Amino acid sequence: MLVPVDFSEISLNALAHAAQLAKHFDNDLVLLSILEEDFLSNIFSFSKNETKDNLAKEALLGRLKDKAAEINVKYGIQCKTDVRTGKIYKTVIETAEEYGCDCVIMGTHGASGVERVIGSNAGRVISYSTMPVIVVKTDKNPNAYKNIVFPLDLSKESKQKMKWAIHLGKSYNSTIHVLTYKVGDEFLDNKLAANLRQIQNIFDESGVKHTETILENDSDFARTTLEFAETKMADLIMIMTQQENDKSIREYIIETYAQQIVNDAGNVPIFCVNPHYEMYKSEFVI
Repeated sequence: MLVPVDFSEISLNALAHAAQLAKHFDNDLVLLSILEEDFLSNIFSFSKNETKDNLAKEALLGRLKDKAAEINVKYGIQCKTDVRTGKIYKTVIETAEEYGCDCVIMGTHGASGVERVIGSNAGRVISYSTMPVIVVKTDKNPNAYKNIVFPLDLSKESKQKMKWAIHLGKSYNSTIHVLTYKVGDEFLDNKLAANLRQIQNIFDESGVKHTETILENDSDFARTTLEFAETKMADLIMIMTQQENDKSIREYIIETYAQQIVNDAGNVPIFCVNPHYEMYKSEFVI
């Protein structure tokens, strides 16, 4: 599991969360710090100097190794460390793929100034990543995912979360709380009911505890999802993210519903899965 670390409080909260998760699944962590090329140019008077670049990397790597040692002592897990230069969101994704990581665990906001790494790049990582991204804001309840909220819509991609919901549900003995809503169209509502029955059957066959809640014509599903998560004392919300189809207009951004969930989720971690046609190559190791 890869964790971008800029030593801000938010990134250290994500690291604590990741350490608990890695300990539970007996996984290793990859701690990644990134030096932006523009930032290096600024601190070295706009001049490109390999020696100075290496000094900056070595200093940051030293801090990262100290943090890895702390994690090892506290949680008993191994942490690899890496410092790279480049665009943040691209470097995060490329590094995770190179190490064969199962997921990226990161904070939604970074620090300002010299330690800035994450910032607005979280949305881009979520949008471009081929593996799940777990977004963490605080260190609240990092030990277990006992109550997982599973929003469901009519898109065929929505069910791609099933693999991960079953995996987490069985491992943590969780209850999966499926939340969906009617759209007021008989054909579509019948289709939704069929999808819901299929999901119920899959959870039953997998031995995963679950509940189902169907709302009537919800006009603000994001807000309702967050309120529902609060009533269920959720430890995790699992969402699909959508991508803009026309890259020539602008870069990929996370879809409005997903963006609102990530921005407004308070203390609840968000498990973000990008829709695609092939299953993920890697899984959590139990």
